[in-house]
Amino acid sequence: MSHLIEMRDLKKVYSQGEEPVYALAGVSVTIDEGEFVAIMGASGSGKSTMLNILGCLDSPTSGSYLLDGIEVAKRTPTELANIRNKKLGFVFQNFNLLPRTSAIEQVELPDLYMGRLSRSERRLRAKSLLERVGLGGRALHTPAQLSGGQQQRVAIARALMNEPPVLFADEPTGNLDTKSSIEIMNLFRQLSNDGITIVMVTHEDDIAAYAKRRLVMKDGVLIKDDKQATLLQ
Repeated sequence: MSHLIEMRDLKKVYSQGEEPVYALAGVSVTIDEGEFVAIMGASGSGKSTMLNILGCLDSPTSGSYLLDGIEVAKRTPTELANIRNKKLGFVFQNFNLLPRTSAIEQVELPDLYMGRLSRSERRLRAKSLLERVGLGGRALHTPAQLSGGQQQRVAIARALMNEPPVLFADEPTGNLDTKSSIEIMNLFRQLSNDGITIVMVTHEDDIAAYAKRRLVMKDGVLIKDDKQATLLQ
């Protein structure tokens, strides 16, 4: 069976004076379609570097990275941007919403760059995605009119606009209260059950517990790969 994500002996090396510093020191891991994976580790463990390479935001120094069967480790920045637009969705801790733009326009943005849909098709898909994340009645609200949890839902809908097979989430509950965090994690789990692959960086055990698999990094090395039962089945 082919894997959606396959990393083989990935290394990321930085020069610090005369000593090389390994942000990743030979990581090999596979992730299949529909998996919900949490990447954990202390600051400096390599988890953010791993997420950046998986998300085609950075390139490894050496090793192989196959995404949906395509080798992306040595692609140019322009090629990586094209892959991100077509195959990947991103959700960040700070939501990254435009302050004076309505929720439905925020969700439409990825297709404005891609240009796959007509204007009416784009509006219809954005409306459908807002309904999917429970914000059908908030389409014309700006971020200032939405709670933190609602803003993150808009960000998730936006990340899904181009129908990516993989959703990357970097500390997605870091700026949310407990209730909103639980709602967002339940939404991620629902998306995973619908077949979307989710790879999430978090330092919180209770948030990682929603994932079906946990990868633990230390000093640039993968030290644990646990498959686990999710909360509240």
